[in-house]
Amino acid sequence: MFNKILIANRGEIACRVIKTAKKMGIQTVAIYSDADAQALHVQMADEAIHIGPSPANQSYIVIDKVMEAVKASGAQAVHPGYGFLSENSKFAEALSAAGVSFVGPPVGAIEKMGDKITSKKIAQEAGVSTVPGYMGLIADADEAVKISNEVGYPVMLKASAGGGGKGMRIAWNDAEAREGFQSSKNEAANSFGDDRIFIEKFVTQPRHIEIQVLCDAHGNGIYLGERECSIQRRNQKVVEEAPSPFLDEATRKAMGEQSVALAQAVGYTSAGTVEFIVDGERNFYFLEMNTRLQVEHPVTELITGVDLVEQMIRVANGEKLTMTQDEVKLTGWSIENRLYAEDPYRGFLPSIGRLTRYRPPMEVAAGPMLVNGKWQGDAPSGDVAVRNDTGVYEGGEISMYYDPMIAKLCTWAPTRAEAVEAMRVALDSFEVEGIGHNLPFLSAVMDHPIFIAGDMTTAFIEEQYPDGFVGVDLPEEDLRRIAAATAAMHRVGEIRRTRVSGRMDNHERKVGTAWNVAIWGQSYDVEIDADPKGATVTFVDGTSLRVAGNWTPGDQLAKMMVNDTPLILKVGKISGGFRVRTRGADMKVHVRSPRQAELARLMPEKLPPDTSKLLLCPMPGLVVKIDVEVGDEVQEGQNLCTIEAMKMENILRAEKKGVVSKINATAGDSLAVDDVIIEFE
Repeated sequence: MFNKILIANRGEIACRVIKTAKKMGIQTVAIYSDADAQALHVQMADEAIHIGPSPANQSYIVIDKVMEAVKASGAQAVHPGYGFLSENSKFAEALSAAGVSFVGPPVGAIEKMGDKITSKKIAQEAGVSTVPGYMGLIADADEAVKISNEVGYPVMLKASAGGGGKGMRIAWNDAEAREGFQSSKNEAANSFGDDRIFIEKFVTQPRHIEIQVLCDAHGNGIYLGERECSIQRRNQKVVEEAPSPFLDEATRKAMGEQSVALAQAVGYTSAGTVEFIVDGERNFYFLEMNTRLQVEHPVTELITGVDLVEQMIRVANGEKLTMTQDEVKLTGWSIENRLYAEDPYRGFLPSIGRLTRYRPPMEVAAGPMLVNGKWQGDAPSGDVAVRNDTGVYEGGEISMYYDPMIAKLCTWAPTRAEAVEAMRVALDSFEVEGIGHNLPFLSAVMDHPIFIAGDMTTAFIEEQYPDGFVGVDLPEEDLRRIAAATAAMHRVGEIRRTRVSGRMDNHERKVGTAWNVAIWGQSYDVEIDADPKGATVTFVDGTSLRVAGNWTPGDQLAKMMVNDTPLILKVGKISGGFRVRTRGADMKVHVRSPRQAELARLMPEKLPPDTSKLLLCPMPGLVVKIDVEVGDEVQEGQNLCTIEAMKMENILRAEKKGVVSKINATAGDSLAVDDVIIEFE
């Protein structure tokens, strides 16, 4: 077995690989850029080597710099993680020439299947059903438009060396094809150092389902079930689960056997993923093969008990697989939610800054321990598992230079319904402050009827949130539970306040029992009858709710019980009450005495400032280009400028007609959120 492995990556996947390597007794080497000098993966590794400036195209994807680190460290093998150089055949060749093992497939397999254009040609030649498209190289935007018309709109423009949603655009007409071609090329060049683009038919109402394969160098290959990855935003997966709620056993078997046959046809070894589009009749079409470890691999690990990173390392070391297909058993259900540094209330735009608070839910293992990738004794049953793969820590910085993913939160339970409920609790317990993030949106998805029914397609987010995410409207029953809990919490705070003041000997008698709770336009008059074990909160209609919990003033997470049902609230203090976040809702709750409530109703509402004549920067980022000049008359929907953040280009468009009066930025400028880019007359 190897003594030392270098991880040619960063963030959560580098941390993930380090954990397994340490478990196997293998020393680890991290590489890092300027921006990652204090990163978690650097702290976790046994040693770390600096490889250059912050931009990935000057550090993490520069083969020569990574190879210098490999040589300096004396590492015997390199695990590439995902993204960056993970599917770069030249990198694998450089390692082979240096006598260093690549923890991944052979160069030939990478070249044949890692390249999206070549892989589709091979699949077609092998008789695999594929989505119609054009696999040749596309010279320019004019040719992209011509091909798109031949294939038929809508089309998908995709980076040949792409992944993770980078370099991908859907075009419904010529204008979008022309614009998408250039943006895809730019993103592909910046993310992968390869700007080749291909075009395929965009299949409407599809489900995205992928098969995990594992092959060794001795002719053995198995599939470890499927993952449902249909909930995506901008072609970037957000929620994954295993198994799929849509497949039956016959379809699973057919997809799995086809995936293994395709992998073995190209001499594939290591872990890989074959992706399919599946229609409503369970017909499946090959999309591509990812010749690397997938972001969403934890859900497969949780239902199979197989450590995929360990198996990759063992295969790279020349070992045979220890499992046969008959021994692969899918147990229970697992859900993964990707926590991104993206603000859902601002159109999911990237957010950077310092994590002033980062408190994931406690990780919990389910069932018996795993030994050598197999369940010892019975498979887990009746338990719930919580897993959080992350690459950040409280006080750390979220950089503008890399992918915005903060963590992958996973739950496992015996059934899908239990796994979803465990995820709801875990999301409510996850504390993140200092940046915008998508936790509220993830909570909303977990409660959405379509997701609960398992009927989602890749159009889920676009169809269910056509105007963006604006929060969640909680039902009356939930509002009452929150009102009761916050009233009881406010009473605890009042008792603490009177104790601190030292003005009242019998403080509990002096704190009132009648309160008004204002929440989301609702007003609840309540009476609180407290005792040492909790409080009974009675509403004016006679309804009573029993509230218990150990919350104390200053706690930012309140784990309460309301009528013996858990209620988890993220809590912030505001004047006269709390800022409360739960189940995707973000609300201000004011708890007042009856007299205070009466006076509050007379207060005028503060209006927000008028920014209708300003184009504000919606995210921290770099100005790629300005498309207008002073004096230009712009039309609704017209391109104004392009901002790059976290490897993605974002085009800002005019919301209405206007005349440009002033431009405050130029290409190359670094902007903060709400910086004024353009002013209008």
